[in-house]
Amino acid sequence: MNVFETKEGILLALDSIRANKFRSFLTILGVMIGVSSVIAMVALIEGLNSAVANDIEQMGSNVIYIMKYPPEMNHNELSEEDRKRKPITMVEVEAVRENCPSVDGVSPQNYYFRPGGNLVKYKNKSSDRTSVFGTSADFELVNNRFVDRGRFFNESEDKNRSMVCVIGSDLAEALFENRDPLNKSILMNNTRLRIVGVLEEQERTFGGGQNNMIALPYGTFAKLYPWEKELFLAVKARDAALIDKAQEEIRQALRRVRGVKYNQEDNFAMFTQESATQMYEEATNIIWLIMIGISSIGLMVGGIGVLNIMLVSVTERTREIGVRKAIGARRANVFFQFLIEAMTLSGSGGIIGIVFGLLLALLISAVSPLPMVVPFAGVLISFTLSVGVGLIAGIVPAWRAASVDPIVSLRYE
Repeated sequence: MNVFETKEGILLALDSIRANKFRSFLTILGVMIGVSSVIAMVALIEGLNSAVANDIEQMGSNVIYIMKYPPEMNHNELSEEDRKRKPITMVEVEAVRENCPSVDGVSPQNYYFRPGGNLVKYKNKSSDRTSVFGTSADFELVNNRFVDRGRFFNESEDKNRSMVCVIGSDLAEALFENRDPLNKSILMNNTRLRIVGVLEEQERTFGGGQNNMIALPYGTFAKLYPWEKELFLAVKARDAALIDKAQEEIRQALRRVRGVKYNQEDNFAMFTQESATQMYEEATNIIWLIMIGISSIGLMVGGIGVLNIMLVSVTERTREIGVRKAIGARRANVFFQFLIEAMTLSGSGGIIGIVFGLLLALLISAVSPLPMVVPFAGVLISFTLSVGVGLIAGIVPAWRAASVDPIVSLRYE
């Protein structure tokens, strides 16, 4: 086929679509729904991936986290032996500090969750969505979170259980607006604390993270909440190259202090930036499989719709096909016209679906903490697949149209 014949085939296909707008819309509805749902999910998941990757990167490649149970463990399926695991306590903190030369710092962390939220007040200002946790003076070093104003509490204040605290930037803004919060006294659940520092603002993923928090010296936290004994540790190796050596030193120190026999498995869990990335990728792989299933069903339904409507269209336009053939149109011209019509229908559904999908993702992102990223690769793949569905669905109708006998078709009413 030459360029003129190709152009003519495309124009005829577009004229047919314009002449049957409502039917064309119903034809592409399945493709639209399939593509829009996938685009919305991909946009949100890509945004989530970007945010989580940033959070994992902030963990640091030389930081090791120690917990009672692995993060991926289902607590409803714990064995009787696992249920008897001892909590991580300050005994383990001292064991790591004293027996692990490859370790640069240890930051214990323990959170207090109060029903209804922790209420923090300063004069007539208050916040009831504040997280409270206890930690050590190593918090800045280990977690790469630094004080923007003032200072972090020191070991002496931790040991003496001083009633001091460091607050997040959002809490400082809520209570003090543009005033200096340093050395001011606040009431946290009716406990008076003196502010010694304000943490620098943390990039937001969900909510404000540690921007809306109060950090207490661990000794102070233990005095206020003596029943909260279970904590987790963040341990920083002296160098990323020493991460494996530090992990082995920590493992041996914890096995000794927790009374684990040589033939028994660890009764604690350790994970790093690398293992956190691996766990997240395993979780998102399941989501991607679900997305592939949804997109396949949507596109299949859309393809069946295109096939059925195109077959009806061929039947309705039998006389038109006969006239075209009688005045010189070849089988290839007719085949190409109907194939282009099917691909244009399906491709139009893909374009509209992409637009609606992005708008849906934008709306969800605006009313929730889920971030959104425009998935350029996903947009291109979705459009290509929608056109491909039209190509496959249009082959049979196009072949049937091309096979019409012009003599018989001219008698068709």
